Amino acid sequence: MTDFDLIAKGMTQAVPFAGHLNVEITEITAGEATVLLPDRPELKNHVGSQHAGALFTAAETASGAAFVGAFAERMGDVTPLARSAEIAYEKIANGEITAKATLGVDAAEALATLDSEGKVEFPCEVELSDGDGQRVATATVHWHVRLKG
Repeated sequence: MTDFDLIAKGMTQAVPFAGHLNVEITEITAGEATVLLPDRPELKNHVGSQHAGALFTAAETASGAAFVGAFAERMGDVTPLARSAEIAYEKIANGEITAKATLGVDAAEALATLDSEGKVEFPCEVELSDGDGQRVATATVHWHVRLKG
């Protein structure tokens, strides 16, 4: 059985930049994850809202956590890399921000492709919302995963 709480704790240690921003992974399941970006003065931009870079980091961290949740049993066998990403900033992002990510493919299908081809690419969709539940941004992170060796 996969210990998703242990994975969440380990990810902030494995990715020091996310830990530097105090991004908190609050939930991981097989192919989904939720991340919390705190409301801190040093994460603000020149107009007093959440900085675009901090929002991007929350989105990328959520997508990585969703990926790890789906591939948890195989993480020792693979090398994952975010290949590309797009983000659309839709509203001023004030306060604490929640980033919810969902794998853009069926995890079993992605694992089957990985086994048959030695690599797999897939998107992960992320929605970022403020404390009132208003969507402030969306992102897509494209992952490239290959077998080690």
